[in-house]
Amino acid sequence: MALPWRKTIDRTILKPEGTAMQTILDPCDHPSTGSLTDRKSEFIGNACHITDQDTAMDFVEQIRLANPKARHVCHSAIWGPHGHTSERMSDDGEPSGTAGKPILEVMRRQDLTDCVVTVTRYFGGILLGSGGLIRAYSSAASLALEAARPARIVTSRRYRISVAYPDHDHLRRLIESVQGGIVKETFTDRVTMTYDIPLDQVEGFGRALTNLLQGRVSPTELETVQSPVPAH
Repeated sequence: MALPWRKTIDRTILKPEGTAMQTILDPCDHPSTGSLTDRKSEFIGNACHITDQDTAMDFVEQIRLANPKARHVCHSAIWGPHGHTSERMSDDGEPSGTAGKPILEVMRRQDLTDCVVTVTRYFGGILLGSGGLIRAYSSAASLALEAARPARIVTSRRYRISVAYPDHDHLRRLIESVQGGIVKETFTDRVTMTYDIPLDQVEGFGRALTNLLQGRVSPTELETVQSPVPAH
């Protein structure tokens, strides 16, 4: 059982339909980073893209293992589809409400989903008080997110196609040209690609794909999904 001072809080949040959700693209093995020092305590923020709670907690553990001498590794995570996101936060030993919640509020203000932010604290020997902790954790989270690669969540259509190797690079460039995303690639005697195309680009992309492949092969439509598109 978790100790009270290491309590985590999980919540499911209903978002208004008109809310435009954002995310970040930085992967867990290369998270964005931002740090600050306040009265000899160092606060290191890290942020990355996630797909669910398990991915978020794996990243928190990754940061904890990379910082064995840190006093606290606090975090907040938000994940889930438009209109129905889930949240998790932890003060990891800091006074209640001074770490996880300030990080979460930074994320909420940016309408973020599918990302986790950790702030690692190396204690400098001077107590900062509740106000000082809230400012430090908020600032470190903000710096990590400012360094991240932003993206917006859009409704997309997911497809799968199998192409010959000479067509692979051309198709990748075509997908990228309409801000689509490649979900998976499998290389055998041919290349099988699963990819997402924003709904407002589907018609034009289809025509360009037919011209590129000269009708030799057609994609299979799989499902409609919410996918990240790099922000301009």
